[in-house]
Amino acid sequence: MSEMAEYKPGTFCWPELVASDSGKAKEFYSKLFSWDITDVPIGNDNVYSMAHIRGKETAALYEMWPEQKEQGIPTHWASYISVSNVDEVVEKAESLGAAMVVSPMDVFDAGRMAAIIDPTGAIFSVWQPLKHIGAKVVNEHGALVWNELATNDTEKAKEFYTELFGWQAQDMDFNGIIYTMLMNGDRPAAGMLPIQEEWCVPPVWFVYFAVNNCDVIVDESVELGGEIVIPAKDLPDVGRMAFLKDSQGAMFAVIALNKLPD
Repeated sequence: MSEMAEYKPGTFCWPELVASDSGKAKEFYSKLFSWDITDVPIGNDNVYSMAHIRGKETAALYEMWPEQKEQGIPTHWASYISVSNVDEVVEKAESLGAAMVVSPMDVFDAGRMAAIIDPTGAIFSVWQPLKHIGAKVVNEHGALVWNELATNDTEKAKEFYTELFGWQAQDMDFNGIIYTMLMNGDRPAAGMLPIQEEWCVPPVWFVYFAVNNCDVIVDESVELGGEIVIPAKDLPDVGRMAFLKDSQGAMFAVIALNKLPD
């Protein structure tokens, strides 16, 4: 299931880097993941940079607006979830205790979006597709493969997301940590786990990229100015993964899966 033509509502569909220095970000990720990056003008001398694998859109990045820089917002990855109606989802999210970062807005003729803070403090975005469905390539080297919520209140988050998207929650003991699989029908939508004290992070949705060789990518990331947050380690029956920071401090994960999703 590497190439996508549509997404079932409730499916993560798009990773987007909000960068303090877009030029530096393009250099880092194009070398790390072999992305071809094309700048798309969006007015006022601004561009939205599309990352491609085999000529197909897989992710994007843009330089944050001056007001975002003034607020001290760090470089970070944003996660988008495909929905059939953004306005309805926003209304429901607010009724469940969420707050808005970006109210529903049209993005030219590409789609309609909103950014939401869940009741535990994690930010995510929702995307109603028109001409742009999201990533057209997933689950292969350099492409989105997984999304994972780290939060201080997994019960509150579980209640929120199952109500909002109709996900089903399945808890499992993963090396002594309760890991929650969030199912969108018969397919996994995302994972969730409690924040560990040593992580020193606020509630956040992490983005995972598939890689062919985890250790090679970790080494290349460091050579490009990145930082290792959690060294490469094996996950029994899953694969080998690591948490990294890019050259501007944005955290992301890479994983070489034993078996890629169908």
